[in-house]
Amino acid sequence: MLTCADVVRLITDYTEGRLTPAERRRFEEHISICPPCRSFLDQMRKTVERLGELREEDVPPAMEQHLLDAFRDWSRNE
Repeated sequence: MLTCADVVRLITDYTEGRLTPAERRRFEEHISICPPCRSFLDQMRKTVERLGELREEDVPPAMEQHLLDAFRDWSRNE
């Protein structure tokens, strides 16, 4: 059985269809019995949907730079 921390770690792979059948089954078993993780999955899906609606010109240049810097820092620490 997966933990909530496992769900957080795997959620992107789940939503992008990159889990093995066994991982997907365990993920879905956990989601079926864990309301907070089910809510988190719903929030992630809504976030991805909303971000998909953004156009490049919708993001102010300062925010774009801030996000790029944050992703660079994050990837260095991984």
